[in-house]
This record gives sequence, structure tokens and C-alpha cells, in this order.
Amino acid sequence: MKLTCFYQKGKIHVGVVLPCGGILDATAAGVGGSLMAIIRDWALYRPQLVRLWRDETLPVLRPEQLNFAPPADDRSKLICIGLNYRDHIEETRGRLESTERAPYPVVFSKFSDALTGHKQEIFLPTHLEESFDYEAELVVVIGKAGSEIAEEDAMDHVFGYTCGNDLTIRDAQKRTSQWLIGKSYPGFAPVGPYIVTADALDPFDLEITCRRGDKVVQRASTADMIFKLPELISHVSRYIPLRPGDLLFTGTPSGVILGYPKDERRWLTPGETVTVAIEGIGELTNTLIGPQGNS
Repeated sequence: MKLTCFYQKGKIHVGVVLPCGGILDATAAGVGGSLMAIIRDWALYRPQLVRLWRDETLPVLRPEQLNFAPPADDRSKLICIGLNYRDHIEETRGRLESTERAPYPVVFSKFSDALTGHKQEIFLPTHLEESFDYEAELVVVIGKAGSEIAEEDAMDHVFGYTCGNDLTIRDAQKRTSQWLIGKSYPGFAPVGPYIVTADALDPFDLEITCRRGDKVVQRASTADMIFKLPELISHVSRYIPLRPGDLLFTGTPSGVILGYPKDERRWLTPGETVTVAIEGIGELTNTLIGPQGNS
């Protein structure tokens, strides 16, 4: 099943996405109330959503009509994995001499202030920095709470998957060994527009791309991850209790601006659009703006 969130009269509604691309308003139909409620009690709400999905009498909304919200809320933890594709490590850190992988994944975070949705404008603080970069990522939505989760049980804790863009201010990121300040600017964690539930998608070999305007700048498969999803979920849960609705950004492939030679780097600027597309999930597009809301 594919779900989405959108704003309706100042409130966030949950929608069920039909095969035709149309969307049914589950909240207006009295099912679930909120995405977090649906995630927490999926066994209860899934049959209700299936019945809704089959109800041909309900009005169908078109995606272009909707003002999308992120499929998360301000209680969601945003847990991120860095350097999880070998080609990305080589482009940003130099050629690797060893074929051995690192013993542990790089884990960092973003604050929930960074969340935003599909088609939402994102302000670039050009008065602070200019080194703005994209990072297309598969995002795991946690469905069941857990700590010290065994790898063999990890996928049982997944509710579904969505698209994410780990937007980054590179100069701020590189000032110290801690990346947080370069990662958590408001709007720098767009996610969505859809969550595909875990029972409807195999996440282990999905094409992931990023387009800067019309140009494809990243293309890879989730099969290329160094640390696979069960390992990531298990490792993170040893130190950070996972809760329903938490988001796990799983790392970006090569093609980021930071990976270009210094004299060829053309950082993101106001007026551009960036689109993250993941096979089986959809496309997440955001427009970047500057002061006065334009370029």
C-alpha cells in the first residue's frame, strides 16, 4: 500500500494512493486520524484502509491539487547514515586502497525542524553560506519500537519506505568533526511524497536517482549499500531506541557536488529544483529559493 500526507484546512490528512495515481482522503473518511496513529496500530488500520482503497464511491483527489506534508511529524527522530556507498566515499575522501569496509557505519542526525514535504520551497541561507549540496537517499520509516534489535529481526520493525534528500551546507559540515550544523538547517530534510509499506516493496535493489533540474546527477542501486538495512537498523538500535515514525536516512550514492574537483563545483543556488526518484516509491521534488522567495 502507498500512503501520503497533505495539508487540508490547516491540518495534516493521510491519503491512500490508488494505482491510477489518485488519492483518497483517509482522514476525511474517518480512518486513522493521523499517520503516526496508523503506523503505531497498522494491524488495526490496514484492513480499514484496504476497504477504503476499494470504495469506488469516494472522491478521488489528484496529486497536483494537494499541498504535501512530510510523512512524519516533529516527534520523529531523523537518524542518518553517512558514507554508505563505496563510490561516494571515493569521490569525497579519495580513492580507497583497501577493499575492506569500515567496521561501523557513520551515524549522525538532523533535527525535526529540517523536515519538509514534496513540492515545498526550501530557503537557502545565502547570507550564511554558499556550498549547498544534494544527497538522494532511501529513507526507512520505523513501524515498531525496539532496542538492541537483532539483524534477523530488523526488518520486522520497518513500516515502509520513502524518498529523502539529505541537503547539506558543506562548509558548515566540514568545520569540525561533527556534521550536525551543516545538516539541520530548516527544510534541509525533505521527505515524501509517498510511503510504500514494507509488505509492498523489496528495498534491496531499487534504482535511486537525483536530478538537478532536468540533468541526472546521481544514479545507483540500493543494492550498492555497504551496510545493508538489517545491519543499519540493528546497529542504530543498540544505542538509540527506535520508535514508530522515526526516519532512517540510509546514505547517498556518488554524484554529489562535493565529489567534483574544486574548480568544477557548482553549488545549488536559489531558483533550482532538485528531484529524488526511487523505483517503486515515486519522486520528491523541491524548489530552492533565496531572499524575497526567488533567485
